[in-house]
Amino acid sequence: MHVEIWSDIACPWCYVGKRRFEGALASFAHRDDIRVTWRSFELDPAAPREREGDRAVRLAEKYGVTVDEARAMHDQMTHVAAGEGLDFRFETVRGANTFDAHRLLHLAAAHDRQDAVKERLMRAHFTEGELISDHGALERLAVDAGLPEPEVREVLASDRYAAEVRQDERTAAALGIRAVPFFVVDRAFGASGAHPSPVLLGLLERGWAARPAVAVVADGESCGVDGC
Repeated sequence: MHVEIWSDIACPWCYVGKRRFEGALASFAHRDDIRVTWRSFELDPAAPREREGDRAVRLAEKYGVTVDEARAMHDQMTHVAAGEGLDFRFETVRGANTFDAHRLLHLAAAHDRQDAVKERLMRAHFTEGELISDHGALERLAVDAGLPEPEVREVLASDRYAAEVRQDERTAAALGIRAVPFFVVDRAFGASGAHPSPVLLGLLERGWAARPAVAVVADGESCGVDGC
């Protein structure tokens, strides 16, 4: 069964959703038969290399609340994340464009290291105060997560995987995905948002139960559980 997850590295609910999905997958009886693909989604494709100014001030302006209310929103998000074992430090988070980071996730998929790279980038962004648009930081983080340094450098020095990122985003639009995280099972069932693990487990179980049976086009002599 194939699970595709559209998310952005700079999305706090996406990191929480990742942890909750991991909890669901750990409880799923058929977890060894699940293939997970992380798909690209940019919350702000026009984001600059680095956003200047106070993050709480920008959040207040975005939602039309006071700066104190915006900081309270950060505190609440930090509390939710802590419940999933995550250490969010919004006071050091540096807003940035995530396009190149998404390109590296496509490289990671080619090396079967996508989950490790996704985790490393998210932790760097939300906990360690790394600028995830900076090529030096991206190279170091990707190599730390197991990608070959020469290929990481080649990707960052070119436009390799740019088309794949854009294709993920076009597919998201075609599927009606407007917010992330968004979980899709076999392109048949979906769940929008960082639902608790039991809800995501239910999505996996529903997807497994709905898998199509093999169509039998010819029948002949055989042996079964009741004999030959």
